[in-house]
Amino acid sequence: MRTKITRTIDNPKLFKQQLLQWAQQFREIVFLDSNDYHQKYTSFDCVLAVDAFTSLKTDYHKAFEDLRQYQQQTKDWLFGYLSYDLKNDIEALQSNNFDGLHFPDLFFFQPKKLFLLKGNQLEVHYLIMCDDEFEIDFEEIQNPQPRTQNPQPVIISQRVSKENYLSKVDSMLKHIHRGDIYEANFCMEFYADNTTIEPLASFQKLNSISKSPFATFFKNNQDYLLCASPERYLKRDSDKVISQPIKGTSKRFEDPILDKNSKNELLQNPKERSENIMIVDLVRNDLSHTATKGSVVVEELCGVYTFEQVHQMISTVVSSVENATSPTEILKTTFPMGSMTGAPKISAMKIIEELEETKRGIYSGAVGYFTPDNDFDFNVVIRSILYNAKEKYLSFSVGSAITSLSNPEQEYQECMLKAKAMFEVLS
Repeated sequence: MRTKITRTIDNPKLFKQQLLQWAQQFREIVFLDSNDYHQKYTSFDCVLAVDAFTSLKTDYHKAFEDLRQYQQQTKDWLFGYLSYDLKNDIEALQSNNFDGLHFPDLFFFQPKKLFLLKGNQLEVHYLIMCDDEFEIDFEEIQNPQPRTQNPQPVIISQRVSKENYLSKVDSMLKHIHRGDIYEANFCMEFYADNTTIEPLASFQKLNSISKSPFATFFKNNQDYLLCASPERYLKRDSDKVISQPIKGTSKRFEDPILDKNSKNELLQNPKERSENIMIVDLVRNDLSHTATKGSVVVEELCGVYTFEQVHQMISTVVSSVENATSPTEILKTTFPMGSMTGAPKISAMKIIEELEETKRGIYSGAVGYFTPDNDFDFNVVIRSILYNAKEKYLSFSVGSAITSLSNPEQEYQECMLKAKAMFEVLS
């Protein structure tokens, strides 16, 4: 049982910063920030969940069944992540590549304290055991203690050299020309060993650079995710399911004319459009597994949206589901998201595993939440820094979609464009 408290916030932008700073004292944190980006399906401008009352941590084996049981037993708000490697629970697949992070494959927790901000209206949901702490907490949030922060530059290494990357893309193209796949998302890792960062300061810098609609600060003890994702994986709102895959990227320019030209070129680029349309077809098929008959609809095809760092091509696919359909069934039949795998999905994932050199883990997985009403909302973990503070290992990965029209050199440059914000944060 939860106690609900409401407040009107005079300065929501400042309050979000104060809220995240106050949260740092807790072992478990999920902070979600829309950065006031106009997004049709946004439920909240900001969400903070802290301090686990119960939690679920597991590897991929029977992970979706464990999550289903946990979600049905608690019937409460749950926050956490699905790692990309849960693919091995769904299909006969493996993840044998190098893993420097060692995060669990799945982690969710039931927060003692939950804050939901929309406009200047704040809803607070505390478990009854700690509802008498709200006034003290609210005072602390609005009067944060100063934190000493002295970020140091991080020396970044590249797991796959440019020469090796180009060779691997050539191998991917051979698979495409043989007809093994039509498209695959191929990723490479950048990393730092024996390094120390200040996660809050790093996230604040990343978020200020990117201002993305699905930004996330995640902490589980000493495991951190600092995420500036522009992409929604999947949302359920009552009987409606929404997927918004991104495929297609172009540069931003300071010159307004050059910037507009870049956006228009993306809109008309046949390669980028074909990438997006292939993934839309895959998403339509994924959603059909749980959709009511005839309800899968492409609401928007190849819309181009502008973010701080890049222009992106985004489509919106929706479906209807029966109320009795389990949230975890909807997730399991669509995971991993098509924008981070390829088509056909299983073949693409096998080839990805063969050519990539790093276990993806949370990268290209999803972070989000379940509500007590069986609704949910999850992002796609891209444009993100992952950090294991105990092992002092830092990692970020970037990727692009390889199709028959791909030029290896151009794909490499797209990856470097996507990595730009992370390099800037860590330099």
